[in-house]
Amino acid sequence: MERIIFYILAIIMIVFAIKAVSSRKMLRAVIYLLFVLIGISGIYFMVDYSFLAAVQLAVYAGGVIVLIIFSVLLVHHIELKLDETNLKQRVLAAALSIIGIVLTLYAIFTFDFNPAENSRIIEVKDIGMGLLSVGDGGYILPFEVISVLLVAVMIGAIVVAKGKKLER
Repeated sequence: MERIIFYILAIIMIVFAIKAVSSRKMLRAVIYLLFVLIGISGIYFMVDYSFLAAVQLAVYAGGVIVLIIFSVLLVHHIELKLDETNLKQRVLAAALSIIGIVLTLYAIFTFDFNPAENSRIIEVKDIGMGLLSVGDGGYILPFEVISVLLVAVMIGAIVVAKGKKLER
């Protein structure tokens, strides 16, 4: 049963990913991307990574998509039609996609998966301690850098939203 659900999620994600990159309407492309991100969180739920699935839904499917939709609505380009790509760019994109698929499949089929040897129950507390520790393997500095980056992005968004009102 899990295999059938996985294949259904994979097909949904592939179809909507193709529709997201081939859609000429900006808002539709964002909605298609939302379905791809929800499918990814579904796969995380299937492999029992509940915390990562919740983060995927909250941060990406929730936050990023809402931010993109608001930015599209903010600049009044809700029905913006994207430029159609020429044949040369399509062929290049298709070739790079095929190379990526081949490399991914090669990595999957040549890797020796031994889940029984490497399996360990990871709790949310372990993730939090690992992310916020200041010792070796800790990620407190990248979190602080990201917080400064997000503040800069918010200031930039305010400046863009105000437009010419800031000029004197």
